[in-house]
This record gives sequence, C-alpha cells and structure tokens, in this order.
Amino acid sequence: MTDSEKVNAITSITSVGSHLALEDHEIDLRAIASNPISIGDVGTTLTSDQKWFILRRLHFNHLLSLENLPIQATFMIEKIEALNFEEAIQILKEALIEHEDDINIPTPDLDLLENLVSLASTSSLPSTDIKEKLSYSIKEEKKDASTSSFDSPIQETKYDGDYHEIVDLDLQTRLEAALIAYHSPYPEVRSVTDPYDDPSIPVETVRVYIAGIIWTCAGAFINQFFSERQPSISLPASVVQILLYPTGILLAKILPKWKFTVWKYTVDLNPGPWSHKEQFLATLFYSVSGGVSYVSYNIHVQKMSVFYDNTWVDFGYETLLILSNNFLGFGLAGVMRKFAVYPVEAIWPTLLPTIALNKALMQPEKRENINGWTISKYYFFFISFAAMFIYFWIPNYLFQAISYFNWMTWIAPDNFNLAMITGSISGLGLNPIASFDWNVFDNNSGMIVPLYNQINFFVGAGIAFFCIVAVYWSNYKWTGYLPLNSNGLFTNTGEPYSVTAILNENGLLDEAKYQQIGPPFYSAANLVLYATVKALKGVYSGIVNYRKSTFEGFTDPHTTMMTAYPEVPDWAFIVILIISLVLAIICVEIYPAETPVWGLFFALGINFIFLIPITAVYARTGFSFGLNVLVELIVGYALPGNGLALNFIKAFGYNIDGQAQNYITDQKMAHYVKIPPRALFRAQIISVFITSFVQLGVLNFAISSIKNYCDPHNTQKFTCPGARTFYSASILWGVIGPKRVFNGLYPILQYCFLIGFLLAIPCLIFKKFGPKKLTKYFEPTLVIGGFLIYAPYNLTYYWGSLYLSIGFMWYAKNRYPAWWQKYNYILISGVHAGIAFSGLIQFFAVQYKEVDINWWGNIVSFSGIDAGYGRQFVVDPATAPDGYFGPRIGHFP
Repeated sequence: MTDSEKVNAITSITSVGSHLALEDHEIDLRAIASNPISIGDVGTTLTSDQKWFILRRLHFNHLLSLENLPIQATFMIEKIEALNFEEAIQILKEALIEHEDDINIPTPDLDLLENLVSLASTSSLPSTDIKEKLSYSIKEEKKDASTSSFDSPIQETKYDGDYHEIVDLDLQTRLEAALIAYHSPYPEVRSVTDPYDDPSIPVETVRVYIAGIIWTCAGAFINQFFSERQPSISLPASVVQILLYPTGILLAKILPKWKFTVWKYTVDLNPGPWSHKEQFLATLFYSVSGGVSYVSYNIHVQKMSVFYDNTWVDFGYETLLILSNNFLGFGLAGVMRKFAVYPVEAIWPTLLPTIALNKALMQPEKRENINGWTISKYYFFFISFAAMFIYFWIPNYLFQAISYFNWMTWIAPDNFNLAMITGSISGLGLNPIASFDWNVFDNNSGMIVPLYNQINFFVGAGIAFFCIVAVYWSNYKWTGYLPLNSNGLFTNTGEPYSVTAILNENGLLDEAKYQQIGPPFYSAANLVLYATVKALKGVYSGIVNYRKSTFEGFTDPHTTMMTAYPEVPDWAFIVILIISLVLAIICVEIYPAETPVWGLFFALGINFIFLIPITAVYARTGFSFGLNVLVELIVGYALPGNGLALNFIKAFGYNIDGQAQNYITDQKMAHYVKIPPRALFRAQIISVFITSFVQLGVLNFAISSIKNYCDPHNTQKFTCPGARTFYSASILWGVIGPKRVFNGLYPILQYCFLIGFLLAIPCLIFKKFGPKKLTKYFEPTLVIGGFLIYAPYNLTYYWGSLYLSIGFMWYAKNRYPAWWQKYNYILISGVHAGIAFSGLIQFFAVQYKEVDINWWGNIVSFSGIDAGYGRQFVVDPATAPDGYFGPRIGHFP
C-alpha cells in the first residue's frame, strides 16, 4: 500500500465538523478495509501510552498485531484525538442528565462520567504521566530494533484494566465522550454495532429478495410446526443468518452480472460480493414474520373438535383473518418509530445476538488472544452450533429424563405433595437442578437480557409460588379439587370443560344448557395468574415515566447516521391500516363469526392508547406483555355469552400491538446496522404476505396429520399450551362472561385492579426515596411479570436462565469484558441454531413415525404423579357434597 492510499483511507475517517453532523460518522469502508493501518498511523498527537489505554478501553488490547488495526479502533482513535476537551465535557454533562436513572448503563461507568465532570470543573488539566500510573510494560518478540515499540506484535501490561480509575483527565474525558457521541453508552450495543456507516454499500438487491423468500418460507414452516409443542422450538432470526450467508455467497457467484432499467430505477442483478447489509436486510425479511401469527390460536380453537369445532371455518375465512390481523399492526408502527427506534435508551436487548452473528459472518476480524482464546467468532459459532446439534439428541430423544429432570420425584413417584411442589411437568418446579436441556434451561434468555431483569422476574415467580401453594392447599374457591398448575378449565366434578356442551347452534351461550352443566373453574396457578395480570395493569399505569420524548433534538450517533436515508412516509402506514381494516370487516360480515364491526374499531383504539408504554418497557428491559386480558374483560361485559366474538376481537386486540412491535423491533435492528427504512418496509410487506400463507398450510397440516395433536399426554410434546390457554380464556371471559365471574364465581378478581393501583404508591415512594443502588434495579413490572410464568409452565423453565445471567451477564461481562464482548452473543446464536435444526431433524427422522427408545432414562420422568398419572387433587372431587363442588345446582352465577 502506498503512503497516499493510506493517507486517503485515514482521511475518510478524520473529523470534518461537529459530532452532530452526518458527514462526521461516514467513512469509505472499502478503502479502509483494503489498506492496513497500524497504530502508528493514527492519532499522531497522542502518545503510545494513550493509544494503548484507548485500546484497553475498547477491549482491543488482546490483538496479536498492531500493524493492521480493526476499523473500529482506527475510527475511535481518530475521533478521540479530534474531539475538543470543552465539547467533551458538554457531552458528558448532557449524558449524565439523560441517563441519570438509566438501569442499563453500568453504575461504575456513570460514576466515572460524574468524576470526570467534577474534576474538570475543580482543577486544571494535570500533566499526567500515564505510563508511570499504568505501570505499563511492553514485551517485544521478534522485533527489529529500529521498529517503534508500539508496532510490536504482542503487547502486555501489568495494569489490571480498571479504566474507571482516572489517570489522564484530558484523554479519558475525550474517550468517554467519544463513546457516547460516536458509538453508544451501552456495552451491549457497542459489542455488536459499528460506530460508522458507509451509505454506498449495496443493500436492497434482487439477491436479497431471492434469499429472503427461500428462508422465510422454511422458517415459517419450522416456527408454526413447533409452536404448539411444550417447550416450543423456534428458528430465530439470529439462526437464519447462517443459512442466508451461503445462499448469498452462492447467488453472488451464479447470477449474471446484468443491469437493466425498470421505470426510472436501475437494477443491478449482481453488484459484486455479498455485503453485510444485504445479509442483514435478508435477515430482517425473515425476522418480521419469524414468529407465529397470533390468529393461529383462533384457528386451532375454532377448527378442532376438542375445542369449538366450528365446521364453517374454511380457507377463505382463515385467509381474511390472518392477512387482516398480521398487517393491521403495521398501521400503528408508524407512530412508534419516534418512541422506540430513535431513543438511545431503547436498546432492545433481545435483538443483539442477531446483529452479533451478522458481524461474525460478514466482517473480517483481527487475530486476538483473549484469556487464551484465539478462535474467531465465525468458527466459534459453528463449533457452538455443532456441539448443540449433537447434544440436543440426548435430552430430546436418547435420555429424556435430563430434559425434565424431576429427580426428586423419582424417589417417591406417587408422593402427591412432592410432585406438586418440585415436579417439572405438572408441579411448580421448586428444583434448583431442574434440567440439562438447553431449550428448557434457557427459556428466559439468560445470556441476553440483563441480570436485574432475571432477578426481578425470579423474585416475582417466587412470590407467586407461595401464593399458589396457599390458594391450593387451602382449597380456596375449590382449587383443591383441580390439578395444581393447569391452564385448562374444569367442570364441577374435576373433568375438562367442553364449551360445546353449553353452546347453541350459533356458537353462543345456551342458558338452559349452562344451568345443567354449570360454570368452569380455574386451577390455583391460573387463578393467581389472572389476578396478577389485572394487578399488573394498575402497577404499570402508576410507574411508567411519560416525561421523556427524545424524538426532538437527537444527539444519538446511530440516529444521526440514519438521517442519510429517506424515511417511510406516514401515508404508507395509513394505507396498510385501511386495507387491513377492510379485510377484517369483510371477514366478520360474510362469515358467522358473531362479531360486531365496532369490536374491530375498539381493538384498534385500545392498542393505539397502550402501544407506546408497552413498547417502551419491552425496548428497555426485554420483557413484554399484551392487552389480551384487558380486552377479554371489556368484550366479555359488552358481548356476554359470546366466546367467538371474544376470540376474534382478542386476536386483534393483542396482535395489533404485537405486530407493531415486530416491525419496530426490526426497524431498531435496521437502525443499528444502517439499513434504509424504505428498503426494510418493502421487504417486510412481502415477507408477511408470504409467511401468512405458509403458516396456514402448516397449521392445517399439523391439525390433520399429527397423531393425538393437542392431547395433554401427546408423546411428541404437541400439547398445545398456547391454544389451550386461548380456549380456556374464551370460555370463562367470553361464554361465561366477567359479570358471572366477578359476581359469583371469583369475586376477589374484581378488586385486583384496585390492588394494582394501590401497589403503585409504595413502588413510587421506594423508587423516589429509597437507596439509589437498590431503586435503580427495582422494576415492579418485571416482578409482577414473574407471576405470569405458571399454568402450564413453572420454575423449571427459569432456574437455568438465572444461573446463565449470573455467569454471563454479570460475572463474565465484568470480569472478562473482552471475552464477553466477542463471544457471548455468538455463543447463544450457535446454541439456538443447533437446537432448531436438531429438533427438526429428530422429529421427522425418529419421532414422527414414533421410533421410540423405551428404557429407564426415557420413562422415569413420566411415570408418576408429576406426569399426570395417579392422584391429581388435594381433595377428591368425588368426596364433595352431592358429588360435585362449587355453587349448588340452581344457583349457578
């Protein structure tokens, strides 16, 4: 490389103005990547020791060579050098105000900013001998004596790496300010994103649409197929990337290099190498519809004979239902861009593994030795993938006892109390060594969401445990006559409740039949869960902070970079909203759905009200909850005895926000990777349309082809936990109705809103006046969210996530930050990929045809009371007065 080429490459980084200017964040990525830049070429006014300190702060001090720096290091050193000290102080002051109570910024980092600002205001800049303070030493190996010491291939230091100690006020002030002004204040975000952008990189190409359509169809099949398995198996977007990568490389090789014009646009069929932005747009093509359409629950519950058995449900009804429901959320998504995408506080922790994998696959990395680890992220991903692909055969097929590791119940499988307290299947899961199946072990994303999230959540789950135990063993509201932790509904003799027994030919409540059969009853866990959801609404409304709206006056560098690309106009969202609403109206008008049109407008309105606060919590904590219970109550009062209408309106009431959040989630990922919003919008519209039909096909195949589908004892774990919960709710709150529930069946539930509101008062007092070290991490919404894990899940699915979060999101992140930054999100991506592909192959190879291995290791966990065999009640329903429990015949509510 010539000196002029090197100078030109560095010049493309050099600051050209304020950090608020778009040009200050843009580089010529191809020029820099093709021209190796050494540590001596950048930051020429900084000393070697200062540059080394910067590398340590960026966790690049493990590089095996400083002759070819990572682009991030080059960029940040240049920006730190150019940043004015006074401007840096102002950036830190603004950050301290903006992030004063920000739970996602490490407390030591905030303390460092406060100390820097404080020192800057009380003293002049010291003449710091940083080399002496760092006890810096350089080990030179195989180095020519004429070479500068900082060009040595291996650097070592005796300093243990606590950058929170202020050793160079000027440097550290500019360094911390540059991280905020050009990158991110959050270590998680810095670990997966770049602090620069190159708008010239190809993004929306024909290759993206080919690859995106192929793998969106495949992913939609897997996700829908395994959605009603407990636990479910999914193919997350972070995993789909490993399939898109070779697909993109292949397309770049085989497609002809043609260009042609369509109207005023030039289409380049094969614009060179497959780029990281193409890779990510193809991933987002999949991501928006990578989950399962919420109306799949409607279709399950309406079509299947074990539920409503609506024989009139045909393909036309399903098509109108799924298209209108999936697209309606897009209309509200336009509102959310300024509240959940642009704000720097909206970090969306669940998105980060997807971005991390994109970097591992697409962006070359420099060789490093991090605590003895020299493997690249690329190879580490495939090692993790292969290891989990092989291992998952053990708990899922060969030795299933270590999946539901209910080892305490093996001692006495017929001991009822032991099974109910410690059991993994029908019990409450009080077993700290609960599973060796990663799909169960990490059910709550222990390596992704912050540790404070897990602790708050687990505290709530622990409190709920004692509440359920108290309700059950006291036989409160006849719960002792029923299974402990079921999401089903039961008759007054303890049998599963069949809604068809109390409906007329139109699917509405038949009062005469109801007076013969009686009302349905909740299990103890389900009763506590529903009481908690109602309380959650009150707590949440009392603690959400509405004071901040950061769409005006942004200084976030990622938002600044995105101003290079035109936004999607508001009218595009409105058009989709109108079309979707028309399809929904047609659906309820031409089919006997027993749903008034006003119900659709009600669902739209209530989602508009709650979308912003719900999404704000999700973006900051990774925890999400829906409006399904609130919609159930309102519709239940407005349309008593009508379970079909409740199901229909509930689907829209829940999924409008859900689909809007899907779109916003993808837009935030695009924000981090710098994908043009209009390209994302077009890709997602096509994706949702295709996915809707693929999922309909798979859903109908599963219903008609899987043996004993939705049976609680299905040997392939297709027990339909989601559909059964949906069905139970429709009976109690739709067919029976909240008036009967509150006035006669479960009157305590009507006070839960008041309880939730009153609980907000001590929460607010504690948040305002309590010790800051505690109040910062206290999240009432997450605590109450922990109550919601039961019926049919339990603590078994959450112990592992707590352990993983302690190990990775606390210990490794703080003790080995460089290792954590490089490998954490890659590891979880590889593990998820291995489970998804292993589970799919196992199902069709050995489980679909029931090639079973009948030995002790596959039988012991499923042989006793915990598995549903033997005694299931504290009190036998047969011993109740007159052979049934609850209200007396003739006095049903």
